[in-house]
Amino acid sequence: MKKIKNRVLPVLMFLVLVTASSQGGNVSIPSLPDEIIYKIIDGDTLKMQVLYPENLKPKKEYPAIVFFFGGGWNGGTTKQFEDQAKYFASRGMVGFLVDYRVKSRHQTTPFEAVSDAKSAMRFVRGNAAKFQIDPNKIVASGGSAGGHLAAAAATLEGLDESTDDLSVSAKPNALVLYNPVIDNGPDGFEYKRMNGRHMEISPKHNIKKGTAPTIIFLGTKDALIPVSTMEKYKAKMEEVGSRCDLFLYEDQTHGFFNKPRSNGEFYVKTTREADKFLQSIGYLKGKPTI
Repeated sequence: MKKIKNRVLPVLMFLVLVTASSQGGNVSIPSLPDEIIYKIIDGDTLKMQVLYPENLKPKKEYPAIVFFFGGGWNGGTTKQFEDQAKYFASRGMVGFLVDYRVKSRHQTTPFEAVSDAKSAMRFVRGNAAKFQIDPNKIVASGGSAGGHLAAAAATLEGLDESTDDLSVSAKPNALVLYNPVIDNGPDGFEYKRMNGRHMEISPKHNIKKGTAPTIIFLGTKDALIPVSTMEKYKAKMEEVGSRCDLFLYEDQTHGFFNKPRSNGEFYVKTTREADKFLQSIGYLKGKPTI
């Protein structure tokens, strides 16, 4: 299969979106339109779904939130954060559910996953006008390995795809992280799998001044992400002057925030706190509706 460079794809991608948004008056766009291709690499076609607020107003810019699913960079599905994306769309954000390369489907490593996440962020920001989003109000979010990808986009300088337009920043303006993998060092998650390259891929080891404001949710009985690791991450963020809010949930395990857990109790609690955080940085207005 002939490879197509990433940067030529948007011309083909937005025919439906542009047609919809060019009509006069308010535009009601389906919650889950057809998936949009954001990257083709080594024969793999990578897509994202877009969820719009109801009654989209022409020429108005909306904040955006980009979700990356978890699964240890081995598997997973974009459905994981569908409920959160629908909620934030109802609050006036444009939501994105991003697929990326994983070991089970693409025989890839975490390094390719990071490259895909950065490509996705550039695709969203590079087409901000077509998506009707504010390019300076793009939130990256995810759980576990997906949280790692969101944090990696915010902190890592390398692992860029050769076909990406590097003049477009991959850095999110804010982060909403659910039990994220943020330390890939000797005492962190899957250190051996990094093959001595943890300094390239570990968010904790790449925090610097200007890192985006962050909110983190973690259960105190998470067997994969120790509370102490997250407390050290928070301290390091604050050392460089970046905001990092950490919410700990007593006796909760990995993935506690997923809606099926405990009849959605912690889905509701974490979504409400994320909403308050986004209000505090000027991305949302009014009280949470959840």
